[in-house]
Formats: sequence, C-alpha cells, structure tokens
Amino acid sequence: MLHIEWWHHAPYGYIWQLAASGFAWEYLRRNDEYRHDCQTLALARRQDANQLESFVRRWGLLFPKRSGHGG
Repeated sequence: MLHIEWWHHAPYGYIWQLAASGFAWEYLRRNDEYRHDCQTLALARRQDANQLESFVRRWGLLFPKRSGHGG
C-alpha cells in the first residue's frame, strides 16, 4: 500500500492551489485499486472496448478522442 503522510503540510501545500480536477487527480492517482487497474490495462496486449469502458465507468474518467495523427 502506498504510504502518504497527508497531514504534513509542507509537501502538500500546493493542494490548496489546485482546481477541483487537479485535486481529484491527486487523490485518484494514489488509490491502490486505481493503480492496479491502470497497470492491468497497460500490461494487456490489446484492450477491448468493453475493458476500457468498464475502466472509464468505474473511475468516472473521460478521455478525449485522439486525433487521426499518431502521438
């Protein structure tokens, strides 16, 4: 489990400056289950639409569509 001493103000002072979306990301990226799900997707040879949709729905995420250009 990720160990974070959130009660110490010095390393987390920037949190008070974040917009809601930034704060949500800081919270989400420290969630062990989210990190596990991300790793599972990243290690899959190929993600199918159902697997990605399940991930999006579980974590309440919205990803913009990619343009036709690689990147």
